Amino acid sequence: MADSTGNGTPLLDELEKGPWPSFVKEIKSMAEDNKMSQDLLGQLEKSYRDKTGYWKHGGIVGVMGYGGGVIGRYSFLAEEYPNVAHFHTLRINQPSGWFYTADALRALCDVWERHGSGLTNMHGSTGDIVFLGTKTDELEPTFAELTKHGFDLGGSGSDMRTPSCCVGPARCEWACYDTLHITNDLTHHFQDELHRPAFPYKFKVKCAGCPNDCVASIARADMSIIGTWRDEIQIDQDEVKKYVESGIDIHRDIYANCPTRCIEWDGKELKIDNSNCVRCMQCINAMPKALRPGKDRGATILIGSKAPIVEGALLSSVLIPFIKIEPPYEEIKDLIERIWDVWGEHGKNRERVGEFIQRVGLGNFLEEIDLEPHPDMVAHPRENPYIFYEEYYEEGEEEEEEE
Repeated sequence: MADSTGNGTPLLDELEKGPWPSFVKEIKSMAEDNKMSQDLLGQLEKSYRDKTGYWKHGGIVGVMGYGGGVIGRYSFLAEEYPNVAHFHTLRINQPSGWFYTADALRALCDVWERHGSGLTNMHGSTGDIVFLGTKTDELEPTFAELTKHGFDLGGSGSDMRTPSCCVGPARCEWACYDTLHITNDLTHHFQDELHRPAFPYKFKVKCAGCPNDCVASIARADMSIIGTWRDEIQIDQDEVKKYVESGIDIHRDIYANCPTRCIEWDGKELKIDNSNCVRCMQCINAMPKALRPGKDRGATILIGSKAPIVEGALLSSVLIPFIKIEPPYEEIKDLIERIWDVWGEHGKNRERVGEFIQRVGLGNFLEEIDLEPHPDMVAHPRENPYIFYEEYYEEGEEEEEEE
């Protein structure tokens, strides 16, 4: 297939070969009726040929009243490929758990074919529906049509990014709380922070219904809300025996894969030392009919993960070991706002919360957000800065004064 200038695209054609789906194939399918996609093919081919990127950041561009939701992008080759002179991306706030009706998806596609390239990314790393490529003049008309269909823009820039979650209780028996409801509630509650950037950098909240963490929140969310339980794992001994009879080797398949070796099997009864269980879900995943999460359910709140952008990647650290997740979620909302107050005042430009905590020390951070330290927060023994408690020093000082 040729681009808009009539030239072929031999380098892009190579990317259509092989067993995997190709983004080139999808662009070509849109290019048959869309001039923007035709010019996109031409610019991409030239980029591969010259080994140079020809996109430049768009600066400040968006819809009226919003500071986020639109990622501006312009082409350095506007004269050669005029239909991609502007190629802005819109982020659309996805429904909780990514549940759509066929009519909703058709409406989204129709809106984008009228106003943009017709190319979408379902979904971006943040979770949003991503509309790839439109002109500045089309931003407001696109937004107007989206709102008629009940959709809003998501987050971008230094703001609260669109909260996302797993399917939770809608389709998963392991969900320890209603991920869908809290995600929807937080999205509506923090509308101002979502649409109007005012933070040092981005802030992501992701909700996982159980420790399997199907949204990978522990690796890429500034705040992870991961479902868990604090009582004993439920055991059906009859079902355990059925698994053994069907070929499962408890020692090899369950005990040997348990990180704390808290499982015992004497050939008749399975026992779990719940005081040493770290809620990794390995045994439950292996024998789902025999084992289930406990009945006293809630979530662990973690903080600080990020991908390697400004500095290296970070995994989340425990902030609150266990909390009940119940509407209207005031305790969680208050915690988020306390974190924002401290980070917003003292954070550096483009410094994520995890990086901020590393810089100021976890002990100082906990004191500022009025949260007590807990052993579960310790990542490496004798390394965390808050192991010397202030009360210890105060008592010692009082004794010296009395002497």
